[in-house]
Amino acid sequence: MSNDSTQRTLTVAFLLCLVCSIIVSTAAVMLKPAQVANKQKDFKINILKAGGLYEQGIADGQSISDMFANVTTKVVDLSSGKYTDAVDADTYDQRKAEKDPQLSTKLSAEEDLAKILTVEKYSKVYLIENEQGIQKVILPVKGYGLWSTMRGFISLESDLNTVANIVFYEHGETPGLGGEIDNPKWRGLWEGKHVYADESVALTVIKGTVTPNTADANHKVDGLSGATLTSKGVDNMVKFWMGSMGYAKFLNNLKQGEA
Repeated sequence: MSNDSTQRTLTVAFLLCLVCSIIVSTAAVMLKPAQVANKQKDFKINILKAGGLYEQGIADGQSISDMFANVTTKVVDLSSGKYTDAVDADTYDQRKAEKDPQLSTKLSAEEDLAKILTVEKYSKVYLIENEQGIQKVILPVKGYGLWSTMRGFISLESDLNTVANIVFYEHGETPGLGGEIDNPKWRGLWEGKHVYADESVALTVIKGTVTPNTADANHKVDGLSGATLTSKGVDNMVKFWMGSMGYAKFLNNLKQGEA
């Protein structure tokens, strides 16, 4: 093969790669707004599911925006457990705040039960209210499982102690094992469970199955079969976020009407 032929081949290959890279880059830029919009829509859907609004809304033919109009978003200062306007609820990016030293607090090994390294100073919370007052409170939670950081929401009934639902919108746990945290059947086991007993977090994921004869059954949830570490991760996540480093102060203030 002549040098000229080799050079032409390399030139054509280079130009082909260049054109392909331009096409891919252009597509990525053009599609990014749609991807962001879809991600925000999925986030809202999971909040609606946690609050028990999604299925009925779909049945009634409502749009996501119409359904979300029933949800009030507020920001809580986790250190005081009170609402704050230190950040704007509409623009505050809680995920970015996790990595911002000005907006987060580094956890010690003893404090970091959920294995999340830092906790943001401010957290969004989502309220479903009617004429009688707060019906449900939806709280963002996250914690490390076997392979990944699991992110989701836990919603509480108006007594601020009874679990209404738990959903996960992001994780990398093993499909068929730890990935069963997505299974509606397992998530349904959380409904009606009580978080607190004598002001301490009593809700726990056990190894095995909860039966009517299980002591303190209203505070216990079945562990995931074959996924001990994921189950432990969910248990640690709940204990952290329902505890003093998470939402305990806020929930207590809300009960007292002082949030």
